[in-house]
Amino acid sequence: MKQRTIAKAVEIVGIGLHKGVPVKMRLEPLEANQGIIFYRSDEALTIPLKIENVVDTKMATVIGKDGVVISTIEHLLSAVYAYGIDNLRVVLDNDEVPVLDGSSSGYCMLIDEVGIKELSESKKVIKIKKEVEVRTEDGKRVSLKPSNHIVYDFSIDFENPVIGQQNYHFDYSIDEYKENISKARTFGFLHEVQYLRSIGLAQGGSMENAIVVDNDKILNPEGLRYENEFVRHKILDAIGDMSLLGYTLIGEYDAHAGSHHLNHLLTKKVYESEENYEILDLEEAQKESYVFQKAYALVDAN
Repeated sequence: MKQRTIAKAVEIVGIGLHKGVPVKMRLEPLEANQGIIFYRSDEALTIPLKIENVVDTKMATVIGKDGVVISTIEHLLSAVYAYGIDNLRVVLDNDEVPVLDGSSSGYCMLIDEVGIKELSESKKVIKIKKEVEVRTEDGKRVSLKPSNHIVYDFSIDFENPVIGQQNYHFDYSIDEYKENISKARTFGFLHEVQYLRSIGLAQGGSMENAIVVDNDKILNPEGLRYENEFVRHKILDAIGDMSLLGYTLIGEYDAHAGSHHLNHLLTKKVYESEENYEILDLEEAQKESYVFQKAYALVDAN
């Protein structure tokens, strides 16, 4: 079981969700043990993907360094993490990752297009040994639990009749991710979009890259991709946020009304005690190696 990167570089141009300006993004392969690294070419600044570099989690997961930020990284990271990619350089000429269609399916297509390259170094994973939970007074919670599988459980409960109560149980595999999670789009309410635009945010948001809900109806002419697309997108976000752990996760993620902020607090809490986790070398850990091979089996595109 070896570390992974992409087989060759690939470049796209897309719109940033909040500023609404074109962003050029280039994904580049890296050698082993480099991790996920972001680079702002317009600022000549490198920002490694690390928990301590998270600077904001209100509307998206945002990393930053020396006053320079990169926003809305979770959809890209969800796809990167889903493919078990350990080492990657993400070059951007602005402060946002392109939103594409509001899901991660476009990033999956990019990775499929260039293919996966296995490196010479053994892959390491983080296995949860003890349950870790973050809970709020109003009943929102996120947790990681020990498991020999890779599982995401999520439930939401909105007063809005279009969304209501939804839950989804996701046993991880790359094929299941591409089919049942990656296509789920981000969503928002019309009054929220109007407010965000009034304060200079969501300038790039549209029904081309988000589900827009207005009272008891969905404004997108094409409707939903899944009946429970909302909760599936929450899992997409959670997978991206868990990439901040720095290693592929083996364990069970469970959440009710989770958020980027709670996910960030959860990743921080995991590392508060070595009793909570262990870092395993997959060439030495047979059981976990089998779990990984089963979940992340890929057909090389090249």
